[in-house]
Amino acid sequence: MSVVDFARFVDELATQSGQAILPFFRAAFVTEDKATGSKPFDPVTEADRAGEAVMRQLIRRTFPSHGILGEEFGTESADAEYVWVLDPIDGTRGFIAGLPLWGTLIGLSRGGTPCYGLMNQPFLGERFSGDGQTAQYRGPHGARRLLTRRRSSLSEAIAATTDPRLFGEGKDREAYGRVEAATRLTRFGTDCYAYCMLAAGQIDLVIEAGLKPYDIVALIPIVEGAGGVVTTWDGGPASNGGNIVAAGDKRLHEAALKLLNG
Repeated sequence: MSVVDFARFVDELATQSGQAILPFFRAAFVTEDKATGSKPFDPVTEADRAGEAVMRQLIRRTFPSHGILGEEFGTESADAEYVWVLDPIDGTRGFIAGLPLWGTLIGLSRGGTPCYGLMNQPFLGERFSGDGQTAQYRGPHGARRLLTRRRSSLSEAIAATTDPRLFGEGKDREAYGRVEAATRLTRFGTDCYAYCMLAAGQIDLVIEAGLKPYDIVALIPIVEGAGGVVTTWDGGPASNGGNIVAAGDKRLHEAALKLLNG
């Protein structure tokens, strides 16, 4: 495929999944809780399933040899060279609350390494994409290259996490608390949007725990393409999920890792 063909294809994935999802936003729909036991509320909606189903159909038709890993319908051909990693609605809690802090994550891995990612926010008409070398924004107010902010001090940093309760009780919560206490400002409930704002130079640090591959694979090429860093808390690759820290500046990333592992 040419670059133009690929760009058109991922745009079509974003457009058609958005068309499947938007009729449910700020409307009445069924919500189920995937959480078990005492775990925090983990919702899934009809919109999640509709969005992923349309993307899987397009991928199977266009790239029958590619694998697919999705949040709602599991894995197909996981050992393929190219695997699409899909989260139809990252930020379902915000979605069911009528807040536009959610997005559709479309990632592509080659040989297990993320090589392309797109975050589509169809309600706002915004798309953030990257290939690990560059990253771009397209929206109602035009298009531009994404670049992270150079900021080395935690005391000047704006940080984000989805919900501090997701760290549980114990060492992960304590580690996160050390970083939050050192930052200037922290925002909650931003899910994938936080990583895109990091890539855009608006946020400096994102810290999460317990992520799955479909929560992060699409976001890695966007953040890295904008000049940022994404790893696990121990500094390893983030593509398999787990406890994740992303920073716009390598110096800030190193400072956060010290506190997380202190």
